[in-house]
Amino acid sequence: MDHILKKYCPRIDFDSYEDFRDNFKIEVPEAFNFGFDVVDEWAAVEPEKRALVWCNDHDEERIFTFTDISRLSNQAANALVARGIEKGDVVMAILRRRWEYWVLAAALCKIGAIIIPATLQLTKKDIAYRVNSANVKMLVCVHAESVCTQVEQALPECPSVEAKIVVAGERDGWLSFGGMLEGQPETFERPTGDAGVTSKDTMLIYFTSGTTGMAKAVCHNFAHPLGHILTAKYWQQVQEDKLHMSVTDSGWAKFGWGKIYGQWIAGATIFCYDMDKFVPTKLLQKIQDYKLTTFCAPPTMYRFMLQEDVASYDLSSVQNFATAGEPLNAEVTIQWERLTGKKIREGFGQTEGPVLLATFPWIEPRPGSMGKPSPLLNIKLLDDEGNEVEDGEEAAICVTGLKEAYPPGLFVGYYHDPDRTNEAVGGEYYNLHDIAWRDSDGYYFFVGRNDDVIKCSGYRIGPFEVESALVEHPAVVECAVTAAADPIRGKVVKATIVLARGYEPSDDLVKELQNHVKKATAPYKYPRIVEFVDELPKTVGGKIKRKQIRQADGIDD
Repeated sequence: MDHILKKYCPRIDFDSYEDFRDNFKIEVPEAFNFGFDVVDEWAAVEPEKRALVWCNDHDEERIFTFTDISRLSNQAANALVARGIEKGDVVMAILRRRWEYWVLAAALCKIGAIIIPATLQLTKKDIAYRVNSANVKMLVCVHAESVCTQVEQALPECPSVEAKIVVAGERDGWLSFGGMLEGQPETFERPTGDAGVTSKDTMLIYFTSGTTGMAKAVCHNFAHPLGHILTAKYWQQVQEDKLHMSVTDSGWAKFGWGKIYGQWIAGATIFCYDMDKFVPTKLLQKIQDYKLTTFCAPPTMYRFMLQEDVASYDLSSVQNFATAGEPLNAEVTIQWERLTGKKIREGFGQTEGPVLLATFPWIEPRPGSMGKPSPLLNIKLLDDEGNEVEDGEEAAICVTGLKEAYPPGLFVGYYHDPDRTNEAVGGEYYNLHDIAWRDSDGYYFFVGRNDDVIKCSGYRIGPFEVESALVEHPAVVECAVTAAADPIRGKVVKATIVLARGYEPSDDLVKELQNHVKKATAPYKYPRIVEFVDELPKTVGGKIKRKQIRQADGIDD
């Protein structure tokens, strides 16, 4: 048990959060490789150990052992090498939740190539930008008309691409992923010398969701999976040989958080429901039918599941519910606990790292709080001059001590952009530009992105507090609070709201919601403008695009 964890963590059991914070360590070897040192290692130690349980909306189900993933990834590695993929080459994968993603990711690790996960929602322009920014050599895409068409339209502008491969289907002009694997050797020798990788080589590039401009190419090295031991073992609390589900597309960084790295290091079995689209009742049914042990989903999904009859589903198998991606409104976790008997443990981080703050096992979840700092990351709240602030004061969340010990899992820079890399992580600390405050018990509370904080009539108003107050009202499913222009005050608070079933927009409802906020928080924070919409604008990663709302209202950042 815990065979692989114990190779990299001298100690895995702790008596308290303080014990965990002070004594947790990750030992990073000089040449860690997830494909060989996790996938192949589990296959060697426990050949029949389940790695992945995959299903979809079309009654298909596949179960893979680590032996299966090892064999398939070896065949894929041989096929890719035959097509010219070498150490350091970049491959972009647009695969939704197809099981082939796990095979491809492990294969590219073994070769020493770099993977760019990408979402199906990318347009021709998005694809061309990413391909040219990272000099992508190969594209691997799921067989979906919208995806393949966008890629085909982008390729004339992408001279670096030498091959395109389609998964789960056939298409003229494309190589077949399944066909490539046929007849390939089932073994793949670990490269050595210059062909081998070190833990400092680039393994993975994520393009940020681009809420504040063009997406940035965030680089993670081969030590990155080890950082997600924090994410999987100690926040999501995955258990060896038990089913864990994180609801996410392979194109998002949350896939790396919840569907592959830390989970497999900890020996958990990943459950993947490759849904055509999110239907709350179908997801609840899967949790019940497969008797999941741990579960993680973004707050939006919890909010929409709460619009259904949650209590009619047997979710008793789930020992830990978790969430990340956007701040979790206190009312959501209160309702969830009332219906399931379990609280939701929040985690916080970015594409740039593993979980940075979380409600770890020894910490009692506190509604509205992100929890406490992860070990190794040295989280502090710093003002504009780089000084740590007192409890109760709002400041930027920062990862400090980078010169002393660079934490495994944290990004190492931006691809081929040394100036931006140096600005971000070349000093003593990395500033996330997210604003939070800490209470006297050490719990952290999210305020908002630095750009999202509203300055109105001399006050600083964090959008999350107002959004949380609004979500407490039964009429509100989700909302975004932003600044809007006002001829007298300069800026005022605006709420853009998606209504729950059974509610219709009206002047009376606007007044009711405004009065509700005045009672739930400081009266000056209430939204003077309320707009009802069918859906909120979101990034391809599912985050609310508050900047788009602000710009539509004449607020130019």
